[in-house]
Formats: sequence, C-alpha cells, structure tokens
Amino acid sequence: MPLNKDQISAARSAIEGAERLLIVPHANVDPDGLGSALAAFLLFSQLGKEITVICPDTKPENLRFLPGFEKLEQNIDSSQNFVITINLHDGVEVDKLRYTVEDHRVNIIVMPKKGKISSQQISYGDTGHPFDLIVAVDTADLPLMGEFYTENIDMFSEVPILNIDHHVSNSNYGQLQLIDTTAASATEVLYEWFTHVSEWKEKITPDIATLLLTGLITDTRSFQNPNTTPRSLEVAAELLERGARQQEIVQHIYKTKPLSTLKIWGRALNQIQMDKGAGIVWSTISKEDLAEMEATAKETSGILDELISTIPDADIHVLFTELEDGSGLKASARSSAAVDVSALAGKLFGGGGHSRAAGFRVSGFDNFQLAALDCVQKLKEGMAKQKESAISGPIDVQARIPESVPSNPSPTIFPSMEKPVTPTKSTDIVSEIADKKNTGAQKGTDIVL
Repeated sequence: MPLNKDQISAARSAIEGAERLLIVPHANVDPDGLGSALAAFLLFSQLGKEITVICPDTKPENLRFLPGFEKLEQNIDSSQNFVITINLHDGVEVDKLRYTVEDHRVNIIVMPKKGKISSQQISYGDTGHPFDLIVAVDTADLPLMGEFYTENIDMFSEVPILNIDHHVSNSNYGQLQLIDTTAASATEVLYEWFTHVSEWKEKITPDIATLLLTGLITDTRSFQNPNTTPRSLEVAAELLERGARQQEIVQHIYKTKPLSTLKIWGRALNQIQMDKGAGIVWSTISKEDLAEMEATAKETSGILDELISTIPDADIHVLFTELEDGSGLKASARSSAAVDVSALAGKLFGGGGHSRAAGFRVSGFDNFQLAALDCVQKLKEGMAKQKESAISGPIDVQARIPESVPSNPSPTIFPSMEKPVTPTKSTDIVSEIADKKNTGAQKGTDIVL
C-alpha cells in the first residue's frame, strides 16, 4: 500500500531525532539497493547527521559512477568502550592516573591530590552502540544483509530500525516501516517520502535524483517489467526535471561491460539447449567456464533477461550457474504467462519469486551438468502437471509453495538474494516495537534470482 501521513511523519521524526545513522541495504547489493542507500546518505548529510553507509559485500565496480560511492564502507567498528566513573565529592581532587596490565588484569591507579576515594564512589558501564538509528533499505528481511547482520545481531536487536522497502514479502521488521508495495523500486519509495517533507524536497540535488532514477530504471528494466506503473513514469519524469543524469545511468548500466562479462555471456549463449516439446530453454555456466573467462557468478545476472529469455516458442527459460565457492548452483528462471514459475520453484526446489520470474538454489551434488539436467527434468514434469491442473481447474498456488516462500511474492526480482533449497530458520533476536518483548527474527522470504 502507498505510504500514509502517519508513517511519513513518524519516519521523519526518527531521522530528525537521531544524530548517528547507519544506512544499509541487502547483501549482493544491486543498483536499487545501493542507489537507495546513497540517496538517503546524501540527503540526511544535509541535515547535519553523522552517517555511516554500508555496502555489506564487495563493492560492485560497475556502480562506481554512483554519486557518493567512495563513502561506502563494508564494516563498522562495533566495539564498545567500557567506562569506569569515579564520583568526586567532599573536595576530592585527582592528581594522576596510571594503569598496568598483568596476569590478564587491568589495574587502574587513581592518585588523589586531595581527599580519599572509596569504592562507593565508583560506577561502571559501557558506551552503548555507536548508532541511534538503523535505516534498512530495499531489504525484505534482516538476514538478507548476510554476514553484516549475523556479525552485528546485538546491534540490530537493540538499536531502533527504520525499514524502507517495496517488496510484498517484507517481514515488517523494525520499529518503523516505510513499505510501499505499489512502488516499482525502493528509490521510488524514498522519492515519495522526500517529496512529502517540504524541508527535504528542495534538498533533492541532481546527484540524489540520479541515484533515485538509477534504482527506478534498473528495477523496471528500463520500464519493461510488469511492475512499471503510471506513477513510476511520473517519478522518472520528475527526477529528470530535478537534474537526474539519465544518459550517464544508461551508459554505465547498459553500455559498459567488462570483457570478462561479454566472454561469459558468449559462453552461455554457445551452450543454450532447448526441448521444444516440453517448451523449456536452458543454459549452463560452470565454475570452469567462470575461471576460463576470468568472470564471477555475479556477471551472469543479466544474461537471462537480455538474451536467453528472448528465445521464442518456450514457456520457461533457465540459466544455471555453478557457484565459485563450491556451495552449489543458482538457477534464474523466466516464464510465459502459461506457467507460474514461482510455484514450480517453490514446490520443487524451495525457491520462489514472481509468477513469471523466480530463482532457486541446489547443493549437495557431485556433477554440475548432471545436477542441471536433473533440475530441467523436474521442471518439465512440474510444467506438465501445472498445465494439467490449469485445464482441470484453477491452480492452488498456495499449496505449491512451502512456508519459506512468500505467498504473495514481490513483483521485482533481483539477482542477489536467492534462497537455498533448504532455508534454515533464523534464531536471531530482533527487537520489536518499543516497550514490547524481544521476539525471534522472522525467516527471510524474499526469494529472488
């Protein structure tokens, strides 16, 4: 649902009341996540806030053109200082302080200049976490931040969180939410928020407009995806009026690719296979292919949308990529309107996504090519059963999707946050609304490819 006045007011108050902000998107960040994080960083910096903006993964070189990219950090200093306080009264004055470290003990020596110090005058504690507020952007659930989340669970459970997102599958974590599931991108949500606060509206510089437009263009695939709405086009036009550099975005996102990317795309095209009878097209990229072309698995993310899915006379198009670390394979799939590929991915592999765009992961195999062929066979059988069900009656999509897959998945599909075949339930603790008890963090359900 679109943002309402109460949400906007509460989120604004949270920002204005905080001095030290942490802004963080999901791991394996995409242009929408990074554009959202940097846009928030640039605007809130104008408010005089002390801000740390995180990229919880290797910084993507193809997005180096984004304004503020050099400000990105990958980790935080989460250490807390332990403070010992001596209350001086009755005219006590301190002359010198010394300390020694011996036998795994720290001895702090306070030498009074006047008077005496007793143990009753001593208190201690820590300085607490270094942030007043965490701003999470484009992240449907906290575990999707990857190791950055798992390494800082205490901070996420104790520091208030403002959750800004557009995914239907968002778990509504955090004390405050700005979630608009009608928006095509997280940057569109931010734009609506910024323009509804009159003092902030005029702070949208050409750099901020460029960041916001980057997320909108990429999450709609240049306004080709079904999640594109009339409002999305209006926002794009308004951002251009505010100085967004559209040609710069197009040049870096679509017209600039490393030689390694072009090589691995060529290998994927060379290895396309098709079963016309079943209506399925697929290709494979092995670890050996990646090594030979000096490419990474991340560089395969655009192959399916740009190339393989344009092959006609098929109901499903799939790209299988073997992960370099040996943890398994990831599969990205697209389908025609005749097949609900999200239901298939959920039922067969524990994955999911949009009805026409989904992903899944498979692990525990000895031979990548045989594993990919096994997946193809399962998909063909699942397609046949799904079509039979469509003929005999409506498909019960809910029955096909396990609990780990969102029943109403996000219309926007990302290459960075696929779920494994057997998701593990998180036992991390995330704080709920103020004055309520802590509860277990919900499982991440944003299945993407």
